[in-house]
Amino acid sequence: MNRNKCVKVLAMVADGTEEGELINVVDILHRAGAEIKLVSIDGAEVKSSHGVRLAADALVADADFAAANLVFVPGGMPGSERLGRCVSLVAGIKKTLDAGGRVAAICAAPALVLGANGFLRGKRGVCFPGFETEMSGCKIADGARVVTDGNITTARGLGCAIDLGLELVALLFDERTAEDIKRKIQYY
Repeated sequence: MNRNKCVKVLAMVADGTEEGELINVVDILHRAGAEIKLVSIDGAEVKSSHGVRLAADALVADADFAAANLVFVPGGMPGSERLGRCVSLVAGIKKTLDAGGRVAAICAAPALVLGANGFLRGKRGVCFPGFETEMSGCKIADGARVVTDGNITTARGLGCAIDLGLELVALLFDERTAEDIKRKIQYY
């Protein structure tokens, strides 16, 4: 495994974030050796879409988006709506992309965060079924579970969270690391 590479991840949270998507992707990235910070737009503690309390490591105003290798935005409602309306997060995503970093979103977040704020124009992507109309200027990749187009990766929903995590490990570390994690977690 390529654990010598320092990969910094900002995993965004808000009241109403889908905790399963968050934890599955963060777990896979952690296994690869990523340095992960849970960044909240709502305070030191948020309540997930299913009532689970999550403690943040930082607030959005204090996050160093320019130094992030990845900004990960989980879905969930109303978390995706709240994240998509957060001016500081939208500016942070732009900073990360401008600095050559990556952005990933899953479920409703590709539509309500990335699509609604113009990050998907001219790209291919996916989102949770029913949110496609919010994917402004994006070509929907019918049937795909996870799509990477340039430095943006999108995924359909919770059932695709492990696939998304493995895709991000392959992109941020290497394919061998992703395959090793896949084997270790018995994901065939």
